Amino acid sequence: MLNRKILSKAYFTRDKIVKHHTESFNDFLDYGLQKVINEQGTIETDIEDTYVKLGEIRIGKPIVKEADGAQDMLYPNDARLRNISYSAPIFLEMVIVQGDQQKEPVEAVIGQLPIMLLSKSCNLFDMTPEEMTGVGEDPLDPGGYFIVNGTERVVITLEDLAPNKILADFEMRYGEKIEVAKVFSERRGYRALVVVERGRKSIIEVSFPSISGRLNFITLIRALGIETDEDIVNSVSYDPEIIKFLLENLEEAEVHTQEEAIEKIGSRVAAGQTREYQIKRANYVIDRYLLPHLGNEESNGILKAQFLGRMAEACFELALGRRNPDDKDHYSNKRLKLSGNLMEDLFRVSFNRLARDIKYQLERANMRNRDLNVVTVVRADVLSERLAHPLATGNWVGGRAGVSQLLDRIDYIAALSHLRRVISPLSRAQPHFEARDLHPTQWGRICPSETPEGPNCGLVKNYAQMVEISTKIFDTSDLKQTLFNMNIEPILTHTTILDEGPGTYANELEAQEADAEYINNEGDSLE
Repeated sequence: MLNRKILSKAYFTRDKIVKHHTESFNDFLDYGLQKVINEQGTIETDIEDTYVKLGEIRIGKPIVKEADGAQDMLYPNDARLRNISYSAPIFLEMVIVQGDQQKEPVEAVIGQLPIMLLSKSCNLFDMTPEEMTGVGEDPLDPGGYFIVNGTERVVITLEDLAPNKILADFEMRYGEKIEVAKVFSERRGYRALVVVERGRKSIIEVSFPSISGRLNFITLIRALGIETDEDIVNSVSYDPEIIKFLLENLEEAEVHTQEEAIEKIGSRVAAGQTREYQIKRANYVIDRYLLPHLGNEESNGILKAQFLGRMAEACFELALGRRNPDDKDHYSNKRLKLSGNLMEDLFRVSFNRLARDIKYQLERANMRNRDLNVVTVVRADVLSERLAHPLATGNWVGGRAGVSQLLDRIDYIAALSHLRRVISPLSRAQPHFEARDLHPTQWGRICPSETPEGPNCGLVKNYAQMVEISTKIFDTSDLKQTLFNMNIEPILTHTTILDEGPGTYANELEAQEADAEYINNEGDSLE
C-alpha cells in the first residue's frame, strides 16, 4: 500500500507549489505574446500607402542600465534592494511598407516586460541551489511572483464562469418565472453577454451588447440568413413539443424576409438615420457584438443562427422539464484565469495603446518631412508604464481590482498559501450564500477549510495540496472516430437531457456583466 505521506511530500516540492503560475507565464512568453502581435498584424497610418508590418516578438533577459550607460545582468535580490523592477526588454521586428517598396526589417525595443521569478526568462532559471545562494537568493523560494519597484507582487488566480458555454436557468421577472439561457461569448479579450429568454406567451427574445432592450428571436434568426419557417424550426429542434412552441413564435413574427429583418434591427440601433446607414449599422452590430467567438465576418451568420437555436432549445427543454437548471457553482462550469492569461489581457490592451502612439509619431515625422524610421518613433515608455502600473497597483484592465497583491511574507507557509490563492469576482457586499458554500465538485480541488472569516468568506479560496491545473482542451476527434468505427449512428435531434442538480445563485451572472468587457481566452480549469 502506498504511503500517502511519501506521495504528498514528493509532490509538495518547490517545483510543484507554483507550477501553475510558472507554466502559465511560460506559455504566455512562448505563444501569448506572438498571438497578440498576429492579431494586430499591421499598424495602419493616415500617410498614403504607408503602414507598418509586424513580425516576430522575443523577450530578452532581465538587465539593468547603470548611470554610466553600462548594462549588467539583473538578479531578483538586486531589484529588491535597489527598488527597481525585475523586467526584461521586449524586441519586435517591424517593417515600414510604402507603396510597393518595403524597407529592411528592423528589430526595435518596444518596452520592458516584468518577468516572473523562476520562469524561463528569469536569470535564476535552471540555477543550482549553490548558484542561487551566490546571487543572494533563497534556494527554497518557489518563485511565481513579480518584483515591481522593489516590491514582490503576486498575480492572484481568478475564478470565472466558463466562456462560450450555454448556461440555462430560471429567473423571476415581473413576478413570473421565465426560462433564460446565457452565454459569455469571448474573443480576443472582448466578452459579450448574450441572453435568450422565453417570456410571456412562449415568445423568445434575445439581448446582446450595443442594442437596447430585447430583439424578437425570429427577427434575429432571419437577419442572420435563415428565412423559411421550416429552416428556422430545423435550426432549433426536431422535437414535436418544441416545434409547437416555435410555431407560436412564427405566428407572432414581425418580419418574413432577411431584408425586412435587417431594416427592423437597423431602426432599433440607428433610429432617425437614413435607411442605408441603418442597414450598414445593423450588419455591423450583428457581426461585431453578437456571439463574437463564432467570428466577426458576415459569412458566420448561419453559424450564429444555429447557436442561437441551441440556446432557444435549452429554454424550451427547461420549460418542458427535460433538463435541470445549470448549476453555476459546479466546477465544470468554472474556469481559472492564471497569470499568463491575465498578462495576455494586459499586454493586448497596452500594445494597442503603443500601436496608436507609433501611428501618431509616424504621421508627425512625415509632416516634418523626416525619414520614417521605426526605431526612432517607438517610445518604449508607453508600453512599459502600462505593463508595470497594473502590477504595482492591482487595478487590472476590465475594471477588476485586487488582481495583483503584495506577497505575504509573514512566514514561509503564508507565502506559499498566497501563491496558491483563488479569488471570485463576486461582490463582497452581497450575501451570495450558495457561492460561498462548499460544493461537492470542489473535492480534491479546493481546500475546504482555508478561507478567511468575514466578508471574504468563501470568495477567497486556496488550492488543495495536490491539485493539478489542466491547460489543454479535451480533443473529441479520437472519441468521435471510435464511435464511428463501432457503427454508432447519431440520433437526429438536438434534445439533451442533463441532470446536474438544482440551479443556484442568480447574482453571479449579473455581477460579471459589469466587468464583462476585456477579460480573455479559454482560461484554465481544475483537473
